[in-house]
Amino acid sequence: MGSEADATELNGPLLAGAPATAEETVPPPWREQLTVRGIVVSAILGVLFCLITHRLNLTVGIIPSLNVAAGLLGYFLVRTWTAALARFGIVSKPFTRQENTVIQTCVVACYGIAFSGGFGSYMLAMDQNTYELIGADYPGNRAEDVKNPSLGWMIGFMFVVSFLGLFSLVALRKVMVIDYKLTYPSGTATAMLINSFHTTSGAELAEKQVSCLGKYLSISFIWNLFKWFFSGAGDSCGFDNFPSLGLAAFKNTYVFLNVFLFLQRTRHCPLHVNCSTLLGAIISWGFLWPYITTKAGEWYPADLGSNDFKGLYGYKVFIPVSVILGDGIYNIIKIIYATIKEIVNARSKQGRLPLVWVQDDDGSSKLSSEEKLLNEVFVKDNIPPWLAGSGFVGLAAISTATVPMMFPQFKWYLVLSAYVVAPLLAFCNSYGTGLTDWNLASTYGKIGLFIFASWVGQHGGVIAGLAACGVMMSIVSTTADLMQDFKTGYLTLSSPRSMFVSQLIGTALGCVIAPLTFWLYWAAFDIGNPDGMFKAPYAVIFREMSILGVEGFSALPQHCLAICTFFFFAAIAINLLKDVTPGSVSKYVPLPMAMAIPFYIGAYFAIDMFIGTVILFVWERLNRKESEEFAGAVASGLICGDGIWSVPSAILSIMRIDPPMCMYFKPSVAYGLM
Repeated sequence: MGSEADATELNGPLLAGAPATAEETVPPPWREQLTVRGIVVSAILGVLFCLITHRLNLTVGIIPSLNVAAGLLGYFLVRTWTAALARFGIVSKPFTRQENTVIQTCVVACYGIAFSGGFGSYMLAMDQNTYELIGADYPGNRAEDVKNPSLGWMIGFMFVVSFLGLFSLVALRKVMVIDYKLTYPSGTATAMLINSFHTTSGAELAEKQVSCLGKYLSISFIWNLFKWFFSGAGDSCGFDNFPSLGLAAFKNTYVFLNVFLFLQRTRHCPLHVNCSTLLGAIISWGFLWPYITTKAGEWYPADLGSNDFKGLYGYKVFIPVSVILGDGIYNIIKIIYATIKEIVNARSKQGRLPLVWVQDDDGSSKLSSEEKLLNEVFVKDNIPPWLAGSGFVGLAAISTATVPMMFPQFKWYLVLSAYVVAPLLAFCNSYGTGLTDWNLASTYGKIGLFIFASWVGQHGGVIAGLAACGVMMSIVSTTADLMQDFKTGYLTLSSPRSMFVSQLIGTALGCVIAPLTFWLYWAAFDIGNPDGMFKAPYAVIFREMSILGVEGFSALPQHCLAICTFFFFAAIAINLLKDVTPGSVSKYVPLPMAMAIPFYIGAYFAIDMFIGTVILFVWERLNRKESEEFAGAVASGLICGDGIWSVPSAILSIMRIDPPMCMYFKPSVAYGLM
């Protein structure tokens, strides 16, 4: 038992994720990484995180990443468990970082259902209360397009749609994590935190990195606590609304949100990605959206709400999605071509994806020993492609047969069509999440909602569109979470097979826990009341979107489809340019996927990342060795502090404890009189 415990300790640099000694290069077998205590702890944390997610869904509708918090609380609970048993003289099995990773994976899969299940959005959009809030006189809002929540159909729906995402892209895990080397910043930060937990004596550098991580974790947590006191009860209060570039720029989302946390994702996102997001922010919020705004009253009605597809919001949703789809389709074709080429060139590897695409001029591998170890462990316990394929096909068949029983308006051929295109959207979302850490599952869900509502039309299109939204959101969100967790497992030497099984267990737990915890809110509070605590603002928005979708693409604002077509082919052209030009030129070609994120999210995201890039650049020039050794620890510590703060923040919200002050900014009197 002692040697097994030693084999899991991290004594090398934390970002490398690899042990330093030969004795530590063999992690526990994948079955030993799955434990009963791990499942019990995951279930407990799953309940807690589902309650938090529902609370946020029903109030603000924005869900932060809780990966880091899951890793931290999983470590704390198991350590408490083993310490309690030790008091009674019971010796527990050593707690390894692989088991810690598996627990984190299971918890994320569980609470992910509370998000992708749409309990605060598309699911509530179907109920009687939302129908009445919009009004019976609202064009297209029909009384027959109502389906009230009940535990039976909600649990059943979760089970038949939530597992498909796990099988849709699992065969591409090596491509996403090893070949493309996507960073998945939250997954990387979680891995570094878990590795630091399981470091004891270790190397001197690792000890310093752990100390650095803890220091900046504390700074991040204290900064978020400080900000909370000034954030009031509304959306316009606090430092997040500080107009650091002026009020005019603030209106176009040009603002620093995390004044002291620029490095948060920058270290884990390459310079190329950060510059691409800034370019996207300049194109969209600097030129495109202001220009389209000047066409109000000409291209679209001037008096529309901020979330109306018939207005500017329609451009903001469909244009970035067209860029993402163009980028995704190009990369999928590229992967298929590379796979076929590998099969032709190496018959002995037939049926397998290449481990690493080496693109050095001399054809030789330049992988470090640590990276070789990470790659070896990651591909050792392979998940057979036939299992992924047959699992997806089998689950799609079951879902195609059962979903129409719950939603008669959503015919079987519509469900089947959704599953044909879902893997493409899942790849796009996973790829984008790997680059920028933003999961845009709700955006893809809105696209599915609009398309299928338009397809069905007046008779049943509203419910069919909302159900399609649920199918799309479930698949693309689950797949992105899975790849994020695979990145964590890759850096902690955890078996992909144990993580995949943990995902299955966590998803099964979530299919039960998420509806049950939502039902607690539904039974105890007046959900959806505009004057109540749980307003569920997105329920009305999603129903109105579906009603609009029934009208079809003709309801979109003028020139929207034409502009989308241009950006779709522009994304393909940029990718092609990047691949055909020499390396000295291609490194300056932007990434369309990264450019598209600020189109929808806002310019603040790109500005924060770019400022972090500048800080990191200066740090490298002043002390390159120090920046290489500690920049990752600083970035991970800041992300971890943010993630950990989300738990007490949500608990304060659940307990109805509001911040004592509201700090906001407005033009001065003199400015107002000009």
